[in-house]
Amino acid sequence: MMPPLTAKDPGLTPLAKKLAGRIAARGPVTLHEYMEACLYDPGHGYYKKRDPLGRAGDFITAPEISQVFGELIGLWAGETWCIAGQPQEVRLIELGPGRGTLMADALRALRVLPGFLQSASVHLVETSAPLRALQERALSSIRCPVSWHERIEEVPAGAAIVIANEFFDCLPVRQIAFDEAAQLWRERMIGFEDGRFEFELSSKGVEVPRHPVSPGIEDGAIVEVRPGAAEILRTFAARAAVAPLAALVIDYGYSQPSSGDTVKAVRQHRFAGLFEAPGEADLTAHVDFSDLVQSARELKLDALGPMPMGEWLLRLGLEARVRQLLACVTAEDAIEIRSRVSRLVGPAQMGVLFKAVVFTGGGLGRLPPF
Repeated sequence: MMPPLTAKDPGLTPLAKKLAGRIAARGPVTLHEYMEACLYDPGHGYYKKRDPLGRAGDFITAPEISQVFGELIGLWAGETWCIAGQPQEVRLIELGPGRGTLMADALRALRVLPGFLQSASVHLVETSAPLRALQERALSSIRCPVSWHERIEEVPAGAAIVIANEFFDCLPVRQIAFDEAAQLWRERMIGFEDGRFEFELSSKGVEVPRHPVSPGIEDGAIVEVRPGAAEILRTFAARAAVAPLAALVIDYGYSQPSSGDTVKAVRQHRFAGLFEAPGEADLTAHVDFSDLVQSARELKLDALGPMPMGEWLLRLGLEARVRQLLACVTAEDAIEIRSRVSRLVGPAQMGVLFKAVVFTGGGLGRLPPF
């Protein structure tokens, strides 16, 4: 049997050594703190040092699968601008814009709408230097101002259309487990013992919003809480209090309240162990859309959806756009286009697991395709 790793062992990633030292000095960390470090640590965080997308990366997102995805979002943004009264200044904001592919496709589609590009400024909320460089390259030829921000709070006030595709699932979660014997909820913590990370429960109970102790809860039941999502929604509400706002959120998750451990590590297009290589794998968790909607409504935002992403795209006119593309390509390219679009809308692929929801405020009514 191999001896256990120690915090100084060269087999540990640099971030693993840093986290092990932190735990030795201060005690176990929460799962939220662990995920925050793995994803966003300034020196070793996953999103701080790499391009995670594409075949050479660890995963592929919808904009990289088909240009139709970004184009339809662009046309949705244009229709939203018209419904808002075509404000002379509109902030087109994207949270976590990846390589800039979605925004580039959206802006290309928006060229058909007179006046939009003259009114718009693009604001990309991105913390990764490598991805910012790719975004700048992708958007080098667009006709409106582009700026980058660390946080959405830095974006100037005014009418706003926000796009958040696969952003919320990357916000770290807390996990709270039910202790049946004590009849209370305990935080799941992470310690470092005998050369490895492992889960343990907090000694003190914690309160869990919307999950009170009640009969029927099984011992060890887990609920996930995403503090960063609440912060983003509060920012949406603050903007909507002074100007029209529409925020489109597309992500994978569930529409009804649920429980269970949904945190996953993804590396080189495969699931990996949560503690396998801290800082070298993407960590995500399912989005609880029912909680997002309830939280938004408590903040006086209107919520449209959630709707399965496949249905949302079809209602926006996906089939018509695909017919346009197929009319001017070879038979071989047509097969590839259909395959990629099927991946977006197919019930067994992304079409049902992924959902779309829109939050509005500032006087905006119902928006297409709801």
